[in-house]
Amino acid sequence: MLNVNGDAVLATLRTLAGFGAVGSGVCRPALSPADLAARRWLAGEMERIGLKATIDAVGNLYGAAPGAGRSVLIGSHSDSVPTGGWLDGTLGLAYGLEIARAWMEAHPGAPVGIDLIDFSDEEGRFLSCLGSRSFCGDLPGLPAGFAEEAASAGLDTTGMGTAPPLRLDPQRHRAFFEAHIEQGPRLEAAGLPIGVVTGIFGMRRYAVRFDGRADHAGTTPIALRRDAARLLYRFADACHHRFRQAGSTDSVWNLGKVSLQPGAVNVVVERGELLLEFRDLDPVALDGLSAALAMLVDEFDGQEGVRVSLEEAGRLAPVSLDPTLRGLVADAAAARGARSMPLPSGAIHDAMVLARSVPTTMLFVPSIGGRSHTPVEDTRAEDIVLGAHVLAQAVFACAESL
Repeated sequence: MLNVNGDAVLATLRTLAGFGAVGSGVCRPALSPADLAARRWLAGEMERIGLKATIDAVGNLYGAAPGAGRSVLIGSHSDSVPTGGWLDGTLGLAYGLEIARAWMEAHPGAPVGIDLIDFSDEEGRFLSCLGSRSFCGDLPGLPAGFAEEAASAGLDTTGMGTAPPLRLDPQRHRAFFEAHIEQGPRLEAAGLPIGVVTGIFGMRRYAVRFDGRADHAGTTPIALRRDAARLLYRFADACHHRFRQAGSTDSVWNLGKVSLQPGAVNVVVERGELLLEFRDLDPVALDGLSAALAMLVDEFDGQEGVRVSLEEAGRLAPVSLDPTLRGLVADAAAARGARSMPLPSGAIHDAMVLARSVPTTMLFVPSIGGRSHTPVEDTRAEDIVLGAHVLAQAVFACAESL
């Protein structure tokens, strides 16, 4: 049986953590010098184990197994949020590098290979999952500011110099595996080391706007004010209670940003905006939450002389992951004597984009305290190594079936 080197996985993770290190965390926003340095180092590691490495026009790094006509693709991302942790994204890359090395050593020049990809801008400095969208041909245009930053980083988005955007090849790329830290508390709470991801939550994002009237805050009686802020706060409180009734047991929501104008302590607020989102794996639940929000807007519109309006600001449809590949991960965990559990992902991953074009699955390992997107993000070394062995066995089984 092929096996992987857990110490090599940990060494790769520690090296990647040095790029953009800030205390115990990392700061590697897409196309930043730290991000590009990490990708170039990883490209060298791909070449060292025998993969042919290419960094394309949007920053995707792809390592192809030479001579292979069919492959299992493993991938994730090495960019981070500004206050990121050392494992978010890089876990899947470290696994993939070691799994590809083991396969190539055992099957040199085989017609079935294992490829590795590091997607650009998963975290959304410019656009969430930009690299995987580009790879799947689902990027109609570059977002504002990207081309300038790419040029400064030495990339050529015109495709006239460096490699043009890489594309998914259905004839070659027969399956996609992504490993990730859970970024939540469920596995740790259950005392289980492996999560088999059933699907990835869809997301609906909205802007709720409140239009009142600016007045002097010291001279205008409370009863005569058209205070956009006061109604916004009441609305925000009502959202929580209404969404609990409308969503499923898995639904989550966040009232993430409030802006008030003119923003002076001695002026009654004239305009307010509340940005919120909700997520669920069930499209029916998402529809129910959208309907509940629209009804709430109708109920509040006109109260206290304030107009309330709603605008959709973005949406992603939920995806279910491939049941056959999920079965390979569950079987691999059982073969290693590791208990696992099925669970959905509330976080967005590149696998969400790939799953619309190629059979896809994900494996989670526990996050200590459920923490992520923070420098305290961590996972026990033994869980990291176990996850590498489980993913390797699942990927090898998949490759042997192609």
